[in-house]
Order: sequence, then C-alpha cells, then structure tokens
Amino acid sequence: MSAEPLEIYLEEQDLGRSLREDVRFGLTAEPKWLPPKWFYDARGSHLFEEITRLPEYYPTRAERAVLAERADQIAERTGAKTLIELGSGSSEKTRLLLDAFTRRGGLGTFVPLDVSVSALRQSTVDIAADYPGLRVRGIVGDFTRQLDRLPTGGRRLVLFLGGTIGNLLPVERAEFLTSMRAALEAGDWLLLGADLVKDPAVIVPAYNDTAGVTADFNRNVLRVINRKLGANFDPEAFTHVAVWDPQHEWVEMRLRAERRMRVRVLDLDVEFAAGEELRTEISAKFRPEGIAAELTDAGFATRAFWTDPEGLFGVTLAKAD
Repeated sequence: MSAEPLEIYLEEQDLGRSLREDVRFGLTAEPKWLPPKWFYDARGSHLFEEITRLPEYYPTRAERAVLAERADQIAERTGAKTLIELGSGSSEKTRLLLDAFTRRGGLGTFVPLDVSVSALRQSTVDIAADYPGLRVRGIVGDFTRQLDRLPTGGRRLVLFLGGTIGNLLPVERAEFLTSMRAALEAGDWLLLGADLVKDPAVIVPAYNDTAGVTADFNRNVLRVINRKLGANFDPEAFTHVAVWDPQHEWVEMRLRAERRMRVRVLDLDVEFAAGEELRTEISAKFRPEGIAAELTDAGFATRAFWTDPEGLFGVTLAKAD
C-alpha cells in the first residue's frame, strides 16, 4: 500500500510567522532565548542524526534498548489499531514497534506527525514500502498546536519518544499533556520516552561531545535565522555551552557571545555583551515518580514503566482514563 498524500496543517507561511514571533520575543527577553525547534532545517536534522550515533549520546541507544525488549509486550497490551507518532522525524526507532504490531496483527494505520514536509514525505514513502499492509497517513503539523488534527476512531497508541518531552518547560509540559489527553478517548494509550536524572558527569557530555557535533548543531539555529530572516549573526562568534542546573534537574544549551556585537534581525538591533549567553534548549531529566505524577495530573494512568539495563532512560506506558 503506498503512502497517502500528506495532510498539511502547517504551511510555510505559518512556520515563517512562528519563527518571526519567537525571534522577536526571545531576543528581546532578559535573558535572551530561542526555542529548540528552529535547529531543525535539513542541516540541523542531519547533525542531530549524527549526534544520536556519538559515543557520549546515550539517550537514543538506551531508549532503543527498552523498545527492543518491550515492543511485543506493548503491542499485546495495547492492541492498538492506529499508531500515531508525534515529532516523528525518520521514525527509525518506531520500526521496532511496527515490527511487533505486524507480528501480532491488527494494526491498520500509522500516522506520523512532524513539522518537516521533506522528512515526513521520505519517511512515509519508506515505511509504506516496508510495511505494505499498513495505511500510512502523514500529517504536517506542530504537536503543540495540531493535536486536534489527529485521526479519531479505533484504539489508538500515541508515541512521544526521544525524550522530547524534556524540551518543554514545566508549564508547557502540563499544557501539552492536558491537550494530549483531550485529543484522546478513554482507553487510548500513550507511550512516553523520558531521560532520567543521573550523574551529571554522564548527562552533560551527551550535550557537549568532544567531536564538536553538538556545538555545530547548536549554532545552526543562528544559520537558520540568517537564512530565513536575513539576519547577520556570525555563528562562529558564539561558543557552545552545556550546563547542568541541579535545581531544575535539566541541561541548558546556550550560545555564548565571544565578543561584544550588534546583530540586525527583523527590524531589531540586538546587542550582545561579551560573554552574554543565549539559551537555545533545555533538556529536563525526570524521576519515575515525577513522570507518573505529571501524567496523573493530565488524566492518564501509568500502566507500566521500563528502563534500559543501566537505568539511564525511562519509557512509560499510560492509558487515558
């Protein structure tokens, strides 16, 4: 069965407007910040795939180990007819679940949702070719805004993997999980991947690798703004910084201005002092009881919690009450 035409609910002009709003708001804030979703143009997506293969970057390997061990159990327990993946990207890890559901039988539809038209088009074609009995229905959208576009009917399992939940601030997480529950019906399922609190000596190198790939990835947000908004950032004038915040139990990625500079972007003249830092990402780490509490508050009941053998990464299976 070939992939269906993409359903596009996020047009290029929507992305442009959102980028302008984020840049204007973030670069006039104190301290300055930018949201991490703007890392991911074609170059940024390629760099992130490279990051996931680095020796320091444990989350992808750890989550894959959980899914490899538990995929058949997840398929059997949920009995899902429709599999929905938020922020799907290449859907590489998802194939472990698709394989398990194929072995079990009964899965009819796979619905990947992502903001990238090009990445989604390629992944839907590839998956439709590899799983010929599966209906593949790609949705171009933002998982924080387009949850109301998810297909209804049948028993659904929503995948939110990769620890992406950690990129949201606590209030944003609460809003997202509540919206997620509102988009589901009682009896639907959520599979959530979340990185766990551990020794910062293990966590921080995952965001500051010795090869400098993460530094290049971090600076890519400036290249995106230059290209899309005609700004004049000098990406090489910013140093990549990764800092563990023990109070919030998250990593912050920042870009540190190495000299005083003025950047023209939109109609703004943005001043940077030497040593000033621009926050580009948080990556929160979780404790199992904290994940369960946030899910409960949003209307989900935790049914299972698994980790990899080293206890680095957690995967929670929760049911919509």
